Amino acid sequence: MKKIAFVFILGLVVVSCKKVIKKETKTNAKTEIVEKVNTDIPEELNKVFKTHGGLTVWNSIQILSFNKGEEAHTADLKTRKTVINSPKYSLGFDGTEVWLDEENKGDYRGNPEFYYNLYFYFYAMPFVLADDGINYEKAEAITFEGVNYPGYKISYEANVGTSPDDNYIIYYNPENHQMEWLAYTVTFNSKAPSEKYNLIRYNKWENVNGLILPKEITWYKKDDNGMPTEPARPATEFTLPLASKAKLADSFFEKPKK
Repeated sequence: MKKIAFVFILGLVVVSCKKVIKKETKTNAKTEIVEKVNTDIPEELNKVFKTHGGLTVWNSIQILSFNKGEEAHTADLKTRKTVINSPKYSLGFDGTEVWLDEENKGDYRGNPEFYYNLYFYFYAMPFVLADDGINYEKAEAITFEGVNYPGYKISYEANVGTSPDDNYIIYYNPENHQMEWLAYTVTFNSKAPSEKYNLIRYNKWENVNGLILPKEITWYKKDDNGMPTEPARPATEFTLPLASKAKLADSFFEKPKK
């Protein structure tokens, strides 16, 4: 059973880290950052990363954290260890295996192996699309409210991640190179390639220690041509953002001991 004390301690750690970030933000504002261009990434996508703060800043961050409802998601960007903490359950990836700890059996309804990094990927856009083992190719643009959004398809080399057959398409505003849409496939259960894309709109962003990260995302319906039409459900909001250059102990990501 998950100990309430453990939840409280995690809360203190996150709050503490967030206070540190406020100080770092002031320091970074006075420092000129020289952005290094990754020549393996298409030029237009490099512009997207730069618009969102740049890969140099992204690579300087150790810990990324955000809340989705009652869940506090915390990830180590270098190891991709992850913890999701909520009042009734915790789950995470300790670098070796995915674990689940519940207050009462059945409190968590879902698949921990599928869920533990799902919203991390959505939140860490577009930067996770600069990971190693990625292939890029141009995709057809999508149109919404009279604006054409160019796109790039992202696929993974074999044996990269838990779902290497997943594909993503990032769409950006051609004028300012801000990310606007994400199309993605889900192959976790089928373990087979799919051409059925889900579509998310990214239209609210905020500056988190130099990174422009999503404040909310909205799943959209599509017409027969794959163009977005209207929201499929209410927006998912992200709160209490944290992007810290300080590391957390490995024990933070381990399953609580009984």
